[in-house]
This record gives sequence, structure tokens and C-alpha cells, in this order.
Amino acid sequence: MIVIRLDRVLADRKMRLNDLAAQVGISHVNLSYLKTGKVKAIRFSTLDTICKVLQCQPGDILEYWPEEDAPRPQP
Repeated sequence: MIVIRLDRVLADRKMRLNDLAAQVGISHVNLSYLKTGKVKAIRFSTLDTICKVLQCQPGDILEYWPEEDAPRPQP
């Protein structure tokens, strides 16, 4: 299972989701879906831009967990 850690990276950078959405050039809603793990795919170009803006690596945002060990999403 792939777990999205965008919220953690945003908190580390003291950046709001709205600010990131504006800098990346995607809607706040789509970025929110990504942050909460409600998407099935992400374009490499979008991931590239997010990493440029946040000055991070894709592995800072995406984590792999074996299904049985994966953290459960918060409601």
C-alpha cells in the first residue's frame, strides 16, 4: 500500500495546502484528494512540481507499507 505523507511535509515546511496548490498550479480540491490518499494515480509532472516547490524527494511524500502493516486513514 502506498501512503501519502504530504501533510507531514507541508507541516515541516510550515506551508498551507492552498499555498502549495497555487504554486503547483492545481486545484486545492485535487491537492486535498492527494493529501488524503483518495487518488489512484499522480502524474510524474505533478509530483515533480510538488517536489520542486517543497524542496523534497518523492520518498518524502510517498511511502510503501505492506498491506498488513499500513496505517489506517483517519476519518
